[in-house]
Amino acid sequence: MAEMIGPRLYSCCNCRNQIALHDDVISKSFQGRNGRAILFSHAMNIMIGPKEDRQLMTGLHTVADVYCCDCREVLGWKYERAFEETQKYKEGKFILEKSKIVIENW
Repeated sequence: MAEMIGPRLYSCCNCRNQIALHDDVISKSFQGRNGRAILFSHAMNIMIGPKEDRQLMTGLHTVADVYCCDCREVLGWKYERAFEETQKYKEGKFILEKSKIVIENW
C-alpha cells in the first residue's frame, strides 16, 4: 500500500515543492530561527545561499541559508563547517524549520 501512496516527505509550506524525505530525518529536536526545526541528512529542490559564520546555540558554525528553488522561501540552513569537535556531525546536513515545511503522504 505504501508504494501506491509514495514516499513520506516534506514540502515547502508556500508552494508544496518537495524538499526532503522522511527517511533522511536525523533529529527532530533542533531549534531554528523561528522555533522548532528538523535536522536532515539530505535536501532536494533547493538553492543554497552564500556561506557565512554564524553564532548558534551550539557554538560558531559556517552555514548557508537554504531556499526553495520554486518560490525562493527561506527554509532553513545548511551546516558547512562546525568549529567545535562535538558539532562536526552536523557538517553537510540541513536544518529545515517546521514552520516552513509541511508533511505529505502520511
